[in-house]
Amino acid sequence: MDATVIITAATAISVGIILAAAGLGSAIAWGLICAKTMEGISRQPEMRSTLVFNMFIFAGLMESFPFIIMAFALWFVFANPFLG
Repeated sequence: MDATVIITAATAISVGIILAAAGLGSAIAWGLICAKTMEGISRQPEMRSTLVFNMFIFAGLMESFPFIIMAFALWFVFANPFLG
C-alpha cells in the first residue's frame, strides 16, 4: 500500500472518532446543564430567572465546542498536514 492511502485512511477514521466524541460530549453537557438548572430551580424557585439566564449563557458557550472541533476536523480532511 502507498503511504498516502494509509495516511488518508487513518485521517478519515480519526476525524470520525473526533466528531463522534464531540457530539457525545455536547449531548452529555446539555443534559448536565439542564439537569443542574432544574435541580437549582427546585431548590430555590425564586432564583428561576437567574438560573435560566445562566443556563443559556453556559449552553451557548458549550455549544461552540463541537463547532470548533468540526473546524479542526475539516482542516485535517481538506488540508491534511500529514500529507507532504
